[in-house]
Amino acid sequence: MAYQEEWTVTEHVLGAWPAPAAAYLDLNNLGGFDWDLDRGRVHLDPPGLRVLGLAPADHDGDPRNLLSRLAPTEADRLRREVAQALGNGHASWSVHFRLTRHDGILSWIHARGRIIRDATGSPCRVIGIVNDATDDLDRAAACLREDEERPRQSDLVMEVTASLAEAVTVRDVTAALIDSRRVSRLGIVSLFLGLVEGGRVHVVAEGKSDSFVPELQYTRIDDNFPMSEVVRTQEPRFITSKEAFARRYPKIWPFLEPLDASAAAYLPLIAQGRPIGALGLLYRNKHSFAVQERDLLIALSGSIAQSLQRAMLFDQEHDIAQGLQTAMLPRSIPEVPGTRIAVRYRSARLARDVGGDWYDVVALPGGRVAAVIGDVQGHDTHAAAVMGQLRIALRAYAAEGHPPATVMARASAFLTELDTDRFATCLYAQIDPATGATAIVRAGHISPMLRHADGTCSQPAVAGGLPLGLAGRLDDAGFPVTTTEIGPGEMLLMFSDGLVERPGADLDDGLKLLADALRDGPDDIQLLADQLCEAVGDQGSDDDMALLLLRRDFDGSPTPARRLRHHIGPGDPKALATARTMIHQALDIWELPERADDTVLAADELITNALVHTDGGAVLNVRLLPGATARLRVEVHDLGGNWPRRREAGDGEVSGRGLLLVSQLADAWGVEPHGGGKVVWCEFRTAQPR
Repeated sequence: MAYQEEWTVTEHVLGAWPAPAAAYLDLNNLGGFDWDLDRGRVHLDPPGLRVLGLAPADHDGDPRNLLSRLAPTEADRLRREVAQALGNGHASWSVHFRLTRHDGILSWIHARGRIIRDATGSPCRVIGIVNDATDDLDRAAACLREDEERPRQSDLVMEVTASLAEAVTVRDVTAALIDSRRVSRLGIVSLFLGLVEGGRVHVVAEGKSDSFVPELQYTRIDDNFPMSEVVRTQEPRFITSKEAFARRYPKIWPFLEPLDASAAAYLPLIAQGRPIGALGLLYRNKHSFAVQERDLLIALSGSIAQSLQRAMLFDQEHDIAQGLQTAMLPRSIPEVPGTRIAVRYRSARLARDVGGDWYDVVALPGGRVAAVIGDVQGHDTHAAAVMGQLRIALRAYAAEGHPPATVMARASAFLTELDTDRFATCLYAQIDPATGATAIVRAGHISPMLRHADGTCSQPAVAGGLPLGLAGRLDDAGFPVTTTEIGPGEMLLMFSDGLVERPGADLDDGLKLLADALRDGPDDIQLLADQLCEAVGDQGSDDDMALLLLRRDFDGSPTPARRLRHHIGPGDPKALATARTMIHQALDIWELPERADDTVLAADELITNALVHTDGGAVLNVRLLPGATARLRVEVHDLGGNWPRRREAGDGEVSGRGLLLVSQLADAWGVEPHGGGKVVWCEFRTAQPR
């Protein structure tokens, strides 16, 4: 504020109209001066003395004494500008200079005058006026700052608006608002975003300062709080001093006073005519809001409200979609002795995209386990519905004890019978934790990965068949089985394409990234699953994804147990062929090929007897018995009450030679009671496996 003294308007001025010319100057604090250049004298009238902060006795008319009151650099600048104006033939002169008054106040003085010249053109007098220009310059500087600030603020608002246009979730909106760089550029010390929830304002984000106040996280709309007030009135509120804040909102001021905020703007967020939230902005070293700045903030609040409403709707739809998807996945994963299993699912990022990805784990007879990963075509409720039905059907086929190829063939036929245009890719693995024997069937799906005990990773070559639903009613041959072995401590990773596919990126890049994360990840299987989702799954894919990790635990014995168990359904024409294949695969893995043909032939005879002479199915067990001499034991368990006996078949008979053949092939055979039925067994002496 410019320094001014009060003075009294004389009676003759009040009584005269129009006022004398001197009154115009006097009443507007404009002083006059007459500088006689030839005599070196300066006359100041009373208003001029007041402007310069001088009493009449302080001014002796010598201009050098006036200059001595200025700082040396300021006096030198004033001398140069005056000399330049006088020497260059100018008709007028104007200059601003800084003057420290007797009371210590620094003021800007503006002096301007007319240069009078004699007949030779030499300057002889300067007649002009002086006035205190401090307020004028402050206002001009403020206007200049506003002019410079306005484009910068407009650009910043446009930047925030562009970020809001890309925001999808409420979290994205808050991240765009509380970006520390943007908050700092706006001169904001703290930012609050509140949402209207059930008659309350819920503060969901605070930016820039450590300003979280638990007592203010939820406030009633009818409370005397600024965010509640702007929601209630739907009108913005601008506060320009600490005193005004403390007076208007005494309950909240003690919490905000430590932030040293000098001004605040609270804006309602209104979408479709109703308030959905409020935005609070606290400023430091700010004492006013220009009209343009208020308009800019109000416009910004409108953009925020529209983005926020869109994001809230997205989050609601996404929660519904994710809930529907999760409800169709297994509620729990069975604990299978000898294994550790971790599963993860992440829904699609787009709200209405209900994905068709799924996982499942099925405990099988004999301690085996089936692990499944699949993906139904499409991202909608129909895909989710098909997924739910297909998962249940595949689980049922697996639980019945069918071999992997049969499970997949029947699941494909089931999908075809659903009369849907959707197909599904699927990866099915049947693991025996005791031996590590693993049979894998791949129907159009990505091959799994293995993390070995030494930390290296590989992706085994798994023969592939057509996706489920496209294969129609193909028999088991349409789904080739690949056998491998999972060693103690090794991990099998099965996953859907959403984990590795990225728009515009090569699939091999995603697979390499996954292999690196699997190799470098922790040993804890749950932590590893989380890390794979974070390191690979959050790389920008909008697809849903599922993963399943299975680790075969160490069993503590130098030689792992070797055992095969398989359920054979009654009247199944493919049962014998499937059993033969499984026995051959198991003996190959156990490294016992020398007795494979005899074992398969004997098992074939025992299974045939069980299916022909009993009404129910049978259970096949093949296991390697420990001891000084290794023995391979084949058992067929059925519920029949009649015990078989070996007999000599006549020349014209086509049956009756089964047990005779078994007795010739095996080193020992027998029949034992078992539960409500019996077990027919045979044994083969063999070399100790390596």
